[in-house]
Amino acid sequence: MTRLFLWRHGQTEWNFNRRFQGQYDADLSEVGHAQAAEAARLLAAREPDALVTSDLSRAADTAAVLAKLTGLTARTDVRLRERHFGEWQGRTMAEIEERWPDEVARWRAGEPSPGAGIEEHAGFALRMGEVLRELAAEYPDGTVVVTTHGGSAREGVGELLGWSPAVRRTLGVLHNCHWAELRDSGGGLGWRLHAYNVG
Repeated sequence: MTRLFLWRHGQTEWNFNRRFQGQYDADLSEVGHAQAAEAARLLAAREPDALVTSDLSRAADTAAVLAKLTGLTARTDVRLRERHFGEWQGRTMAEIEERWPDEVARWRAGEPSPGAGIEEHAGFALRMGEVLRELAAEYPDGTVVVTTHGGSAREGVGELLGWSPAVRRTLGVLHNCHWAELRDSGGGLGWRLHAYNVG
């Protein structure tokens, strides 16, 4: 059985202040570091075979806590980054709604290319699915912890389960330092969502 844990990074000050981060390289807050330490103990008990992380600091620093506990080396992969939110990065939702009302309406409606420099949905989903399938092939019957971001984890789940964009949008975003667990038991049954928003 192959297991993938998609683990969202710990809290940042921008998370706390509800600012869009996207691919801005925000650091973990003190709360985020504490969350990572607590969650890492739980994930270490799953005895992972490999750790892979987004290269953004908030994810890499979260993964480093688990690496220290397990003795594994966390390798980075840029494809695990959050969706790029273009001109919205660094701004609050109130600021965005005031300045880009049409783009916000398109984004909330699930349009794949809402504008404002936001990364197209198809490319975002493709890179997440690609890296997760590669990891599953690299570690058959293994357990891999993938440290990533809220939107990225949701897209990864949707890609492996074959869900449409509309279905993916029904999933809430993972809380900071919470994870989703996907399992492939083989025998042609494919991937199944075993747990979501656990922490």
